[in-house]
Amino acid sequence: MTRFKTRLARVALIVLAPLIVAGCGYNTIPTKSLAAQSKWAEVQNQYQRRADLIPNLVNTVKGYAAQEKSTLVEVTEARASATQVKVDASTITNPAQFQQYQQAQDKLSGVLGRLMLIQEKYPDLKSNQNFLALQSQLEGTENRIAIARRDYNDSVQGYNTTLVTFPQLLWAKTLHGDAKPMQLFAAAATAQGAPTVSFDTTPPPAPSGTAPGSPPPAAPATK
Repeated sequence: MTRFKTRLARVALIVLAPLIVAGCGYNTIPTKSLAAQSKWAEVQNQYQRRADLIPNLVNTVKGYAAQEKSTLVEVTEARASATQVKVDASTITNPAQFQQYQQAQDKLSGVLGRLMLIQEKYPDLKSNQNFLALQSQLEGTENRIAIARRDYNDSVQGYNTTLVTFPQLLWAKTLHGDAKPMQLFAAAATAQGAPTVSFDTTPPPAPSGTAPGSPPPAAPATK
């Protein structure tokens, strides 16, 4: 009878142990960590999707606005910088690497915005079907990037909160001692307001009584 009770107690312990561990939050930290890493992978996917669109976009604009060389070069260089930043699962717990990645992507967003404004100067480009298709894809990708970053931030916020709240805090200090807070995307400074760009190249009106193109009248000599 004693042996039977001992075996029964062991079986009950085996069955109940996982439930006890789960109930006290032991699995919460790794579960939320994996969820945040999944959201991070989606952010990378959307940024890569945008990078893949840029070469065709640049080539299309170049065909209609080759004189906008400086902007085209900026976009190409910004894309190269953004894609050369090496990232992996550890990047989200490394403040320096994460900031480098975000700054490179935000810079690319800024120069892309200027590139898209060029269309206002070139009606043929503005009505080009290939450009319109690429523009639509780029706008859709930018929206997906914004959503991916928001979802990532939400997931990371939940994970980081878990590391500092009871009872998961106990596990974070013991069996999950290697768990580190993850970095959050912050709004870029340029995102606080829309850029102001003027394509008005009309010269100012000449002073009254002066023929167009003639130099301004000399100032009267002083004695």
